[in-house]
Amino acid sequence: MREEMLKATLSKLNGTSAEIEASAVISTDGLIMAALLPSSMDEDRVGAMAAAMLSLGERTSDELGRGELEQVLIKGRNGYVVMTHAGPDTVVSVVAKSTAKLGLIFLDLKRAAEEIEKLI
Repeated sequence: MREEMLKATLSKLNGTSAEIEASAVISTDGLIMAALLPSSMDEDRVGAMAAAMLSLGERTSDELGRGELEQVLIKGRNGYVVMTHAGPDTVVSVVAKSTAKLGLIFLDLKRAAEEIEKLI
């Protein structure tokens, strides 16, 4: 039941922009709670990579005096990966095309994270 509600929220998030290619709700230890991923992406690998990036991001933010980590942004030649917290132990991750308008992605991701936090 909860996974279905999380997937519904992800579906709504993905529907906000044609530039969003995938999304997932992931625990901070790397467990996928719900995901809408293309078949080319392995859920276990996505979860493990998200956990690693969050850990590194939190340590970097702390070590450099930037305060509590809010978001991780990865920009590659072919697009973006954005992760943001949805509560203390959960993150929402989005994979977007390089043509994505980041301001809109950030806004939609924030709204989805707030909705997901209420579900968890």
